Amino acid sequence: MRTSPEITLPIRLDRTGAVPLPVQLADRLRELMAGDLLAPGDTLPSTRSLAAHLAVSRGTVVAAYDQLLAEGYLSASTGRSTVVNPQLRRVHPRRPHPRRPPAPEPAPAYDLRPGRPSADEVAGSAWRAAWRRASSAPLDAPMPVLGLPALRSAWSDHLRRMRAVARDPAQIAVTGGGREGFALVLLARSAGRPLRVAVEEPGYPSLRRVPARFGASVLPLPVDEHGLRVADLPAGRAAPDLLLVTPSHQYPLGGSLPIDRRQALLEWSRKNQVLIVEDDYDSELRYTSQPLPALAALDDPDDGTVVLLGTLSKTLTPALGMGFLALPASLVPAVAAARRDLGQPVGAVAQQAIAAYLEAGALRLHTQRMRNRYRRRRTQVVAALSSAHGARVYPMDGGLHAVVQTRRPEEELVNALAARGVRVSPLSAYWSGTGTRQGIVFGFAAVSEPDLRTALAIIADEVGRDAGGAPPSAH
Repeated sequence: MRTSPEITLPIRLDRTGAVPLPVQLADRLRELMAGDLLAPGDTLPSTRSLAAHLAVSRGTVVAAYDQLLAEGYLSASTGRSTVVNPQLRRVHPRRPHPRRPPAPEPAPAYDLRPGRPSADEVAGSAWRAAWRRASSAPLDAPMPVLGLPALRSAWSDHLRRMRAVARDPAQIAVTGGGREGFALVLLARSAGRPLRVAVEEPGYPSLRRVPARFGASVLPLPVDEHGLRVADLPAGRAAPDLLLVTPSHQYPLGGSLPIDRRQALLEWSRKNQVLIVEDDYDSELRYTSQPLPALAALDDPDDGTVVLLGTLSKTLTPALGMGFLALPASLVPAVAAARRDLGQPVGAVAQQAIAAYLEAGALRLHTQRMRNRYRRRRTQVVAALSSAHGARVYPMDGGLHAVVQTRRPEEELVNALAARGVRVSPLSAYWSGTGTRQGIVFGFAAVSEPDLRTALAIIADEVGRDAGGAPPSAH
């Protein structure tokens, strides 16, 4: 028998109806048990307290309890509280639902969905020390709208060291991740009017879906092997209000925007008054060279046109749910006003912990360790698939995923891999319209090296089946 305290029951009685109050009360209690709001073993309120709560006589409650005791819904003994019968489901079995919910999809043996880092080395000594320090900090300190000063200062220093971006801590805003940060910029930019937002085609699906939620129209812009095709950008009245771009590592195809295109992009944004949101997606995870400076590093920090959008989801873990905006000084008031209305989504303890983690230099060390690990995984992927018949493996200079374009029909390939326990994403899912390419996208960071080796062998086998002809071209 459970000894939990009495619970408050959401019961309403109709005092003007023809049905007696004890019958109504018994009916309501049966409904609560049928709906699992009262579970087997739950302690019911005493007859006196429930009568006072419902403003009825104690006799009304006693009569209802006695009826339910007789029917086997309740259980009571001398000197003990009345409880829902612990054997209720045996005495009163549930009625079968007319429709059964669909069976959950079985977990794959090898989950290679892209976008997930390896999290098994995050919680080291520096991580634990940072959270101990944060948990001992005062909990009544006021929360500035853009985030704790210590964290904004630490992130400003990190950007200077790792991304060659010089921004005053006052220009840093703490966010609840990439989508929340993007939404904040959209709100600050819109001023109550619908926006036209340009995105790369193909591009990162979750961020691309955000503008439409704010009533914006979305304009897909083509990319090539080097990233966004800047020469083809619309100008004048056709120019968008805002552009979302991944210049350091285009997602998912992996291109890196050359310096001449970066400069042309900045000139276009200034001339056409377009705000650029630079998604710094996994930019620090490069394997063939040092991480490239951010586009924001070329922009004016005070009156510029680039907002740098960053998160810790790839360098640490998406479970943290934290990101950052590095803003031009001219945009800070509008972002602060939007944040003031919406509230700060990241708690003070988490902000204190990440501030301590950054101040200790632990993120830089962790990123270097993981870069070395991921470089080995990349080599493993290239070795396994470079000779796969009928496939084209896109360059993998950085990031946590691989893109394989194939001649085998995409849906057939994805289903065949799923049947053998390997979960991947279809390449066509990264396009919003026509001109898609057929193939698969898969991550290589979140599984063990032996599991990755096995999964790669399965992928190579399935990619080569019924491929026919030469590998697909890039166009």
